[in-house]
Amino acid sequence: MNLQRYEQVSQAENLTSFRRGLIEFANDLDFGLVVGVLAIEHRGPGAKTEYVAVGNTPEAFLETSRDNSHAQRDPVHRALTHLTKPLIYDQAFYVNAGAGELWEMYAPFGYRTGVAVGVQMPGYRRLLLGVDREAPLPKDPIKLNRMIADLQLLAVHAQDAAGRLLMSKRPSQWELKLPPRQLEILKLTMEGKSAWVVGSLLGISENTVNYHMKQLFKLLDVSTKHQAVLKAMELGVL
Repeated sequence: MNLQRYEQVSQAENLTSFRRGLIEFANDLDFGLVVGVLAIEHRGPGAKTEYVAVGNTPEAFLETSRDNSHAQRDPVHRALTHLTKPLIYDQAFYVNAGAGELWEMYAPFGYRTGVAVGVQMPGYRRLLLGVDREAPLPKDPIKLNRMIADLQLLAVHAQDAAGRLLMSKRPSQWELKLPPRQLEILKLTMEGKSAWVVGSLLGISENTVNYHMKQLFKLLDVSTKHQAVLKAMELGVL
C-alpha cells in the first residue's frame, strides 16, 4: 500500500479528511464500506463502553440496524467487544453462530464479507477498524494475509487521528451537567487536596465538599475520587 495513504489518515486535520482517507484506503483494497470506531471504556460500577464512529455506512442500513436486539445477537458485534486478533466474517460465520437471518438482512446493503482489526490505545480506549464488501475474500493465503496486514497497519496509523478527532465528536453532555462548584472541587481534588483543604479554600464545610463529591460520583458513574478525576479527564472536563 502506498505510504501516502497511511499518512493521509494519520495526519488528517478534521473528521471530513479522516473519513475520506479511510474510505479511499478501503477502496484501494476493493472494499466499498469502512467504519472506524473509537471504543471508550468507562471504569466503575455499572460503567459501559462508549462508541464513536466514522465511515460511510449507508443511511438505510443505519435505520435497519437501530434495533438493539439485532446488535445484541450479532456475532460480529459480540466478537468486537473483546477483539484480540483480526476477525474475518461472511455468511458462514453468521450461520455457524446461529444468526444467519441477520446476514440475510445486512447483505443487501453490501455487508456480505468483512474484516475487522483493533488497536489498544491509552486511556482505556480501543480503535476498531472494519471493512466490508460483497465479493468473497482472496483464497490465496498470501494475498489475504497481505490485505489483513495492510488493515492492521492502517489501524496503527489511524489511532492518533481517531483520538484527536473522534473524541471531539462526542456529546458534551458531561460538561453541561457539571455545576461550577463541583468543577472547582474536582480541580482541587485533582491537585491532591483533601476534602478539608478544599473546603477551606472555597469557604465551605468539609461535609459540603463530601456532598458535592457524592453528586460527582453519580454524574460520572464512578465510586472513588481517583476514578472521578480520571473520568473527567477522559471526557475533557479537566
